[in-house]
Amino acid sequence: MTTTPTPPTRPGDVYFFATCVVDQFFPGAGLDAITLLEREGIRVHFPEDQTCCGQPAYSSGFPEEARKVAAHQLSLFPNDWPVVVPSGSCAGMMKHHYPTLFADDPVRKAQADALSARVYEFTQFLVEVLDFKPEDTGADCKVVLHTSCSARREMGVHVTGKRLIGDLKQVTLAQQDHESECCGFGGTFSVKQPEISGAMVEDKVKALKATGAERVVSADCGCLMNILGHAKWQDEQAGCSTPSLPGEHIASFLLRRTSKGAAR
Repeated sequence: MTTTPTPPTRPGDVYFFATCVVDQFFPGAGLDAITLLEREGIRVHFPEDQTCCGQPAYSSGFPEEARKVAAHQLSLFPNDWPVVVPSGSCAGMMKHHYPTLFADDPVRKAQADALSARVYEFTQFLVEVLDFKPEDTGADCKVVLHTSCSARREMGVHVTGKRLIGDLKQVTLAQQDHESECCGFGGTFSVKQPEISGAMVEDKVKALKATGAERVVSADCGCLMNILGHAKWQDEQAGCSTPSLPGEHIASFLLRRTSKGAAR
């Protein structure tokens, strides 16, 4: 596994790759991530022609289709700026699998290698590049962190997520059982294997609730969509109108906790 070199100086500009799930289902998380970056004095550039990173096709066994989608992204980041991605799975795809996808295409392989070297998952960028240590202005609370499989195993950013939450003085980070286990989403896996996926998210939600945390926080919106969707279904079955397991992207949580006048 390659590592992303830390820029020798704090960058003034970054590209932001939003991801499909953020764009379609959690746009607020993307906007909050951009706001945090801009608050740190970073100029954020959003290539409007960006689409999917290609991971759904790639992980489903369709490399040709994934290659076509990925090829479109290669030309979207012409300047030598970091590319910040608010998802460990999409960051992992671009960083670790793009060079493999284009191994037989010298021109695009060079582009993929160059892009790979400057891809950062969002929490990784905050910690390793910006040394982000804001003041916690919220009230005491207890949260539990869920890290996606790709974020943990490909990007190693479960560490940076914990660091960010751990630095918030009024926040207690709960420890869940089976922390490293998948939530069952897995992109198209949850569609192709709904029974297995359902059993996995059932276990995950149970473990998260057992911590007694007020909310679940994650840096991957695909996992959040699965976890929060299942928790909502459980609430509906039980006739509960108040969410038993609220949750949000870590960007939204950090922005709320570190803004003046924050209540939580």
